[in-house]
Amino acid sequence: MTDRELYAHVDHTCLKADATPADIELLCAQALEHGTASVCVNGGYVPLARRLLGDRCAVCAVVGFPLGAGSTAAKAAEAADAIQNGAREIDMVINIGRLKAGDLDYVLADIQGVKAAIGEHILKVIIETCLLTEEEKVEMCRIVTQSGAEYIKTSTGFSTGGATFADVELFARHVGPGVKIKAAGGIRTREDMQQFLSLGAQRLGTSSAVKILGGGESQGEY
Repeated sequence: MTDRELYAHVDHTCLKADATPADIELLCAQALEHGTASVCVNGGYVPLARRLLGDRCAVCAVVGFPLGAGSTAAKAAEAADAIQNGAREIDMVINIGRLKAGDLDYVLADIQGVKAAIGEHILKVIIETCLLTEEEKVEMCRIVTQSGAEYIKTSTGFSTGGATFADVELFARHVGPGVKIKAAGGIRTREDMQQFLSLGAQRLGTSSAVKILGGGESQGEY
């Protein structure tokens, strides 16, 4: 794949706690230069990113990030606020503890609550694969399919591990029709990017794409 083709799958990301407005300005400039699918930022930077990008590149905001343990009402309000401020996509974190406790109805309702708050806008559901058993990952493929969300996403990049080829392969086998896959966290090489796409991922979440493809500095370690 060409650099441009790879960039078209990238959610160009800056989620570090000490990100400054200047960091977001650089992120957006790089996104426009290279043609990324979106920029992914924390909610407080959505208005700035939207002002810089206009309609030329989608703004994605994270919700319940990175732990996922907030209430559904709080996540839904955070998501709705991001959409009102110009985001077109939302990446939410599931309540991992509820999943591990077997409270699958809660996990499903949590996702559906955020989806209801954002309507037709794209929802990507982060399940934090490094903390889950294989059985739990398969269960989440079913739940995300049932929820109406558009994507299942591997990782926040802020836990004990990121995306793996095995997890993307597992998602590809178990998600329902129409559910797409986002690999995120720890993507560090061009070969990684190409392999994740070949295994079925449609989006790649990384702060390192520009560095990987030789176009400048990265926006953190994600």
